[in-house]
Amino acid sequence: MDEQLKKRIENLEKENLHLKEGIAELSILNEIGIAIRSTQSLEKIIDLIIHKCVKHLHVEQGVISLLEKNKEEDNFKTMIRESDQTSQFLPYRMDEQLLGWMIKNKKPLLINDYQNDNKITTSHLETCPIKSILAVPLITRDQLIGLLAMFNKKNPTGFSESDQRLLSIIATQSAQVIETARLFEEERHLLNIREEMRFAKDIQIKLLPDKAPRVSGYDIAGLSIPAKEVGGDYFDFIPLSDTQLTFCLGDVSGKGLPASLLMANLQATLRGQALFKNTPSECLYYSNVLLYNSTSPEKFATLFHGILDFSTHELKFSNAGHDHPFLFSQNQEVLRLQTGGILLGFMNDYKYEEDTYLMKNGDVLFIYSDGLTEAMNSREEEFGEDRLQQLIQNSLSLKAEEIINKTISEIKEFAGDTPQMDDMTVMVIKRMV
Repeated sequence: MDEQLKKRIENLEKENLHLKEGIAELSILNEIGIAIRSTQSLEKIIDLIIHKCVKHLHVEQGVISLLEKNKEEDNFKTMIRESDQTSQFLPYRMDEQLLGWMIKNKKPLLINDYQNDNKITTSHLETCPIKSILAVPLITRDQLIGLLAMFNKKNPTGFSESDQRLLSIIATQSAQVIETARLFEEERHLLNIREEMRFAKDIQIKLLPDKAPRVSGYDIAGLSIPAKEVGGDYFDFIPLSDTQLTFCLGDVSGKGLPASLLMANLQATLRGQALFKNTPSECLYYSNVLLYNSTSPEKFATLFHGILDFSTHELKFSNAGHDHPFLFSQNQEVLRLQTGGILLGFMNDYKYEEDTYLMKNGDVLFIYSDGLTEAMNSREEEFGEDRLQQLIQNSLSLKAEEIINKTISEIKEFAGDTPQMDDMTVMVIKRMV
């Protein structure tokens, strides 16, 4: 065979080899392309990409790590890791130096002599099972979202430029799909949270009184408007007998679901105490002990607790650090009911004081949470106690429910479109003339 023919055969063999490699590359790209468009599961998409890459590139292990969002620092989270079944090594852990290198450079990294390469330094080189690495960034909209890495090419020569080119194409093809799938799962997670919050709101609404008690000679009403789906404000009416009613209005620290859970706990505690027919100060004492011993130090609640005897019109009350309720009389006198003590859950074994007031014809007791006075408008002005007091004084001739509706309406008008950060809860007890 002459030299020319031999060279021609070698060239054909090379072309045939390149053609086979090209077909194999197109095949894996096509398989990945079809598969990732057919599912919305992030885990399935990543699992398929890693499986195809490990098999096609003939490596011992592959991994995809994604940058965790909502973190103060860039942190990678390993999503899927797959090893070739013939590999006898434990899973390789991504070294922080490699992660830092990828965040800084955002370009492919090819190392075929990991022990001696100076691009990345690591400890325990003598025990490190990694020989070669090929890592490429996952980038979408010019933002690094993660990396795709292969470890230990089985071919002794290590990773090739062709391997790098193929893995880069796969990363480019996959990045947007992975990000879309991740956003889809985040959206689905948020929808689940919203559904859970809706259920929590329904439960909380059922915990609060659905109607005020109807008592001869008195007009009573209450309302709570959470700033979020669920809130930490609480009010309750608990009949003790045909002539006695326990009532309370409180504000739990925090917002949202944690506050609503603590509110439910406080309600159960107070209802339990009311069954023993304790005085207001005793109810606060035992509720404080239970709250102090069952919650963390930053959790607390303010609470106004009263017992009204309709036969004697005697009002006993105790105030645990709550906004001082207004008590308006027909002669325009205004009392602030502040006797009691510190807020609940702040100090163990605290003795609360209580006081007594005789309700007269036309007296109006107005109990509220700080969401009313701290309601803010676009100029960052609070509604304040002075406005609230004047508003109630101008409304004393109205029914209890009308006083509440007018108060809430004027506060909302004052605030306008400014979002409110706190719940608004109010209770009115009026002795009829």
